[in-house]
Amino acid sequence: MFVASNVSRTGLEPASFEVAKGECVSIQGPSGSGKSLLLRALADLDPHEGHVLLDGNACMRMTGPEWRRRVAYIPATSGWWAAHVRDHFPDWDGVAPMARRLGLPTDCGGWSVDRLSTGEKQRLALVRALDLAPRVLLLDEPTSGLDPEAVAAVENFVAEQRHEGIAVVWVTHDKAQARRVASRHFRMEKGVLTEAAP
Repeated sequence: MFVASNVSRTGLEPASFEVAKGECVSIQGPSGSGKSLLLRALADLDPHEGHVLLDGNACMRMTGPEWRRRVAYIPATSGWWAAHVRDHFPDWDGVAPMARRLGLPTDCGGWSVDRLSTGEKQRLALVRALDLAPRVLLLDEPTSGLDPEAVAAVENFVAEQRHEGIAVVWVTHDKAQARRVASRHFRMEKGVLTEAAP
């Protein structure tokens, strides 16, 4: 169980919710309403108040890297620091099947990062996160730069991860997508998180 209890920071009122193993919840709301602030707090990337627990283990009792191996945050715009795709993975050959499942060509590990489209970066960032074998995925608009076929590939792939027990918090502006991927729904307005109808 992934539990957020009164998580707050500047621009974010105390937010509390739970996500069971294998469950996906969606968060919708206007740009600038605090959705990304919440995900960054849950990933322990920014200072925050309140408590976040995974299977009873508190975030505050782990180092940042330890926590983020278990609770993986995939931002809308991911960071790339080396020249080639494969340089961002300890074992590219080991994760290449995941990349193929997401519609990426077999040889993309040898590509220059500079040639990647926004959508390719989004899918490779998901692969990079899953390579850590996390228990929770925090997805911030993971399909915003994708065509419908790639969107479907990502949704189906994340659904398979849920069947393996991964909990998912999925931020999206797409109401139809929220209904497809999530069993419960939240809305963020001016930093206030509330449960919402599908």
